Amino acid sequence: MAKGGPEYDIDINRKRNMSDMEIIKRLLRYVKPFIKPLVIAFVLVLIVVGLDLLGPLFIAEVLDSLGEDNIPITRIIIIVVLYLVALFVGAFVAYKQTIILQITGQKIIYNIRQDIFEHIERLSISQYNKVPIGKLVTRATSDVDTLNMLYTDVIISLIRDVLTLVGVFVIMFIKSPILALYILALTPAIFLVSYIFRKFSRKAYRRVRTNVSIINAFLSEHLSGMKLIQIFNREDKKYKEFVDKNRKLNHSHYERVLAFSLYRPTIYLLYIAAVIIILWEGSYQVIDGVISFGVLFAFTQYISRFFQPIQNLAEQFDTLQSAFTSGERIFEILDTSPVITDKEEAIELENFKGKIEFKNVWFAYNEGEWVLRDVSFVVQPKETMALVGATGSGKTTIISLIVRNYDIQQGEILIDDINIKDIKLDSLRRNIGQMLQDVFLFSGTIESNIRLRDETITDAEILEACKYVNADQFIQKLPEKYDEPVRERGNNFSSGQKQLLSFARTLVHKPSLMILDEATANIDTETEKLIQESLKKMMNIGTTIVVAHRLSTIQHANQIIVMRKGKIIEIGNHQELLKQKGHYFQLYQLQYDKNIADNMELVNLKL
Repeated sequence: MAKGGPEYDIDINRKRNMSDMEIIKRLLRYVKPFIKPLVIAFVLVLIVVGLDLLGPLFIAEVLDSLGEDNIPITRIIIIVVLYLVALFVGAFVAYKQTIILQITGQKIIYNIRQDIFEHIERLSISQYNKVPIGKLVTRATSDVDTLNMLYTDVIISLIRDVLTLVGVFVIMFIKSPILALYILALTPAIFLVSYIFRKFSRKAYRRVRTNVSIINAFLSEHLSGMKLIQIFNREDKKYKEFVDKNRKLNHSHYERVLAFSLYRPTIYLLYIAAVIIILWEGSYQVIDGVISFGVLFAFTQYISRFFQPIQNLAEQFDTLQSAFTSGERIFEILDTSPVITDKEEAIELENFKGKIEFKNVWFAYNEGEWVLRDVSFVVQPKETMALVGATGSGKTTIISLIVRNYDIQQGEILIDDINIKDIKLDSLRRNIGQMLQDVFLFSGTIESNIRLRDETITDAEILEACKYVNADQFIQKLPEKYDEPVRERGNNFSSGQKQLLSFARTLVHKPSLMILDEATANIDTETEKLIQESLKKMMNIGTTIVVAHRLSTIQHANQIIVMRKGKIIEIGNHQELLKQKGHYFQLYQLQYDKNIADNMELVNLKL
């Protein structure tokens, strides 16, 4: 039966509440290689916090000195100088700490993004089919960027704020235990408000990130299909769909802002209450001579320093919850195992002889919906086999199974008498060259699209391959020849030209087995003759499997398999199938009559 279940699917919208501690532990794994610079940054933070906490004490000392009968000018000057030195040293240390954190944070983010892309590359085709590409792009870009603030600012800010809170309370307790206890009495209310905010902020951020992914996926799909949208005049309909998704995103942002806007004013009210209490009680202590005026002033400054980190927690919670939500979604991708994997004892093959065998193969994309039913055939090395049949008969499925884009439910697929499940995926796919109907070209140059960053391929080999498949004829006419820029999806080349580049790309990587899936479909007449000549050359290189609707391209195939509804209904070479006068004969007659009609119409046009 077909595999299924959450372990095989990427369900981006699945509610999966990973605990904060679990997320933190996993995020900290990326920190381990950079412990040394982070320890240095931590030490620098200690220095910055210590120097900052000395400021109110310096001012308090000056104020108390001014209240003496004989004002000690020299001592005041020394204190002021020390205060200025502390400010400048603190600023310099803070600068060095920021530089270290930014560099380290970018290295960590670089590693995370590398891991995500590498993992996404190894996911199976069936998993890509279930997730909009825009959502995967969001994971590797905006979700990772959100983590950047966590590593470069939030973590160290949390440490700095905690140290500041502890330091402030210790100093206040030393200077006046009674006033310090008054401040301590307010802390339960502070933490309660923070806890409530944290709870609502997390939910709001999860909704924001989900809606951002939905928007990205919608834009990715509809911008790619804009030509079709305009052809069918569906701009208004798609605009309304976008407005609906945009409204949901806006509403989720509103919920996040609402939580934030309620939190900070509440903390500020608690701060005002603390100042009033300190001024009220502190004034009596000054009058009674328990503390000096300078100490009271220092307390008002320390209250600000006590509440400022707590107020900062609003922004840090803002970023922290965003980072946790993004981290949760990133780990959801990283925790998704590929459907197709190597066995532990899988073998590495340098090349194939080219024998392919299907033994009683049954396959379904969805459980119970069989696409292939008891399919069996053998292709000998160096032979050419063609697959013919109506759309949906299972032709493309067969070639997808040969490269293990999917695994079969029953039967066996053998290459050189070895089950393909016993061959390493990299080894299997490296020896198979695929030329598809829809050729994909990357942004870059012609040369980079043929080489595909394989630096072992020489320029001479690229030139030889292009000449062999007739691609060199149109390349030499281009202004920059092999350095000609390729725009997105290769839209500055015709379908035929892209197909010729696909032939050259396949040939230069020296495959042992070649697969041509509708390679002659949708090509322009200008390059059709070149395509046909190239196909004949390609079929002579090694074992070849051809999926084609144009029967003229497969008449010289060693065997032709006719498919219908997932079953083989006829098998033989061109002449044998014509003699049977079965389904293949009917297809041939239909195409032959159509070609005669097309030729007659062309003659009439010329006359």
